[in-house]
Amino acid sequence: MARPNRKEEIFKTALALMRVHGYRNTSMRDIAGALNMEAPSLYNHISSKEDLLWQTCTRIAGAFEKGIAEVNDIYFNPQEKLGMAIRFHIEVLTHDLDASYVFVHEWRHLQSELRDALIVRRDRYEAAFREILAQGESEGVFVDSDNKFALLTILSSLNWVVEWYRPDGDMSPSQIANQLTEFILNGLNKHHNYVR
Repeated sequence: MARPNRKEEIFKTALALMRVHGYRNTSMRDIAGALNMEAPSLYNHISSKEDLLWQTCTRIAGAFEKGIAEVNDIYFNPQEKLGMAIRFHIEVLTHDLDASYVFVHEWRHLQSELRDALIVRRDRYEAAFREILAQGESEGVFVDSDNKFALLTILSSLNWVVEWYRPDGDMSPSQIANQLTEFILNGLNKHHNYVR
């Protein structure tokens, strides 16, 4: 396995610290100390702590966007599309838990301009998810519901995975996605006949 480069090591270390202590309580000095570096040396690799947060958020957001675009670019029935969207979402979250945790919890610390840009991307992502729910309703397979409420419930359930998932735990990301898909679709389906 290739050894990560210095910038990757900095990101990995910084995100692990932020996951434990939070963005505000993790300083550049803390990151440098964990890497046995002088704090000024960090600036050869990243311009600021916020730049590190921004790069992390845009990377995770991009992965989410790629997944949902693939789902909505093909035509399946809405149950299959929602299952695929859930699976992509879980794959992104579990690929790098420290980055995902920081993304879910710390994005609000971005400066307003960057935060607003991320919110625009989040809203587009949510709209693509709602498109699947609307398709299910229009085809008569999902119960009529408040799509915004349903979506927030679904995404909250998915994002909660960063709180408890462990790579060495009892469930793989695929098993988690299957279980969540089953629970969510059983709640949405008009006829409650979803079979995994």
